[in-house]
Amino acid sequence: MKNPVFDIENWREIGTTLAQNKTRTFMTAFGIFWGTAILALLIGGSEGLKHFMSRNFEGFATNAAAIFPGRTTKSYGGFNKGMDVELNLQDAVNLRRALPSLSHSSSVVFQWANALYGQKKSNAQLTGVEKDYNKIFEPIVYEGRFINEADDVNFRKVCVIGKKVAEELFGTGSAVGKEIQLNNIYYKVIGVIGQTSEINIGAKMDESIFIPYNTMRRSYNLGNRIHIFMMTFRNGCKPGDYERLVRHVIASNHPIAPDDDGAISYFNISEMFEMVDNVFAGITLLALFVGIGTLLSGVIGVGNIMWIIVRERTHEIGIRRAIGAKPRDIITQILSESMVLTTIAGIAGIVFATIILGLVEMASDGPTGPIRFQLSFSQATGILITFLILGTAAGIIPAVKAMRIKPIEALNDK
Repeated sequence: MKNPVFDIENWREIGTTLAQNKTRTFMTAFGIFWGTAILALLIGGSEGLKHFMSRNFEGFATNAAAIFPGRTTKSYGGFNKGMDVELNLQDAVNLRRALPSLSHSSSVVFQWANALYGQKKSNAQLTGVEKDYNKIFEPIVYEGRFINEADDVNFRKVCVIGKKVAEELFGTGSAVGKEIQLNNIYYKVIGVIGQTSEINIGAKMDESIFIPYNTMRRSYNLGNRIHIFMMTFRNGCKPGDYERLVRHVIASNHPIAPDDDGAISYFNISEMFEMVDNVFAGITLLALFVGIGTLLSGVIGVGNIMWIIVRERTHEIGIRRAIGAKPRDIITQILSESMVLTTIAGIAGIVFATIILGLVEMASDGPTGPIRFQLSFSQATGILITFLILGTAAGIIPAVKAMRIKPIEALNDK
């Protein structure tokens, strides 16, 4: 017996059947085309949105927290409410002693500076940091290195500059080893860095200049002040679990009421990542919900067209049965038509969606590169196979009905 897959006459008959009613075939094919296109656009779009949001947090530790000084909201220890709180070096010492679960931490201070190199200048945020700062933000190091412990302990006048600052002062030339002037004090450039995350504590990293924390507080008379204290926790430790302890430790070093939560701000960055994960889950569920709807509409369309085809070809089926066609031949014919219609329209829908996603990706190109709105090969294949299986399944009931038609009844059908 000839395999219907390799039977040229079988494929000609399928083409003739689908071409007999062009409008009906087109409308059904368009339903499948639109269903696959919408599903592919939803999946590709959700992946692009995930990539965009993930890129905003790239290079930033997921289990980090930041402590900002605030203003007291309650009177305590003889001090009226409304007192500005200032973090200091003793707070950093106390926190590191009380939190053995810390993996990295850094005191941070800020001030604006005029950077000069010859006749060129740049206005940048001058940031004093400790050695672990780059373990929290994980910058891109374009040239040289970041500040280390020896730089901080020995009060070295060295600096790491952002990429934009380097371009303003040195153009396309190398910056490492050169000396620049920051608010009338000379510093040697030891590195050029760039930012991967869109999260900023202060100015953007590309537009900042970093010097050792101890050097900055001595050079610019900042005393023991800390503007922000950054920290990350070991794996398995959640920053939110330590908030009360952090508040207690800082309150013990300042005239702050134990229950005054306004005196300091505890920015739990891990909660932001959890929120993003929840958004991702919502996007996935939405794409799945709409995708199921498009799948069902396409499948129903295929089922309807197969019912109509069987009804219109009842007489023809009767003749085929009368001259010896087996029930299996009838089922194969009906299912083949369903598969061909689903495959052609499905591929067209995926190609259309891929082109649209590609155009959107090109339009999203920016300084950090384009957002990936592309559909992966496995996703495209999965969509097509799913539609093919469901489209074929939709043709089973009409095919079984055609198989059960008795030749004598079919021949009498008008």
